[in-house]
Order: sequence, then structure tokens, then C-alpha cells
Amino acid sequence: QGQLVESGGGLVQPGGSLTISCAASGFRLDHYTVGWFRLAPGKEREGVLCIRRDMSDTYYADSVKGRFTTSRDSAKNVVYLHMHSLNNEDAAIYFCAAAFAPSFSMREMCVEREDQFHFWGQGTQVTVSP
Repeated sequence: QGQLVESGGGLVQPGGSLTISCAASGFRLDHYTVGWFRLAPGKEREGVLCIRRDMSDTYYADSVKGRFTTSRDSAKNVVYLHMHSLNNEDAAIYFCAAAFAPSFSMREMCVEREDQFHFWGQGTQVTVSP
């Protein structure tokens, strides 16, 4: 049974940086499309970054474009979300998700096709405060 576990969330000052991790067990994460989502109080879950497993297609939400990136360590079976220039709007619970060979674009996966993700992590809290 596959599983995703996020870690690395915490408190960061406005303008600061934070990297959160998503570790997979039971399957090879580099064989899957990966999505990063966040849920803030009073808001709907938002797909912030989705990347196809061969990196041929990547979607960034406008709210994070130029500030968030993702990387992968295949040996550790982990993906990372690198977040920079954080502000209050970035405070949320962050989730990673994995989908196997989706036929949709990464934009569709992040914006419209959350149902295509087979595995979800439990989330990690990111708080932005002075």
C-alpha cells in the first residue's frame, strides 16, 4: 500500500524561505506525477505546483510563480517543495499528492483534476508570522 508523508513545515517570518518534504513508501515517486496543494483557513484547497514525472510539463499557480520550485531525490524517494519570499497568503496546510500517468495537462491536474491523484499525504502546516 502506497503512502506519502510530508514533513518540514513550521513557522517562518515574512520574506523567509522554507523547504518541505514528501516521502513516498510502497511505490517509486519518480514514476508518478506529483502535485503540491495547500489549504488555508476559509479557502478552498489550491493546487500550487504540479509536475509530470518526466518534467516535460510543470504548472505553477500565479500566486507562487517565481517563488516556489520543486525538486526530487530519487535515491531517497522524496520530493521537495522549496518556498521563497513567503508571505501571509502562503500560510496553509501543504499536501503532496501522486498520480500515475495522468492524461491531463499539469494545469488541469492542479486546477481541475485533484480526483486523478491516487495518493495523498496527511499535510504539514506552514505558518508565516513575524
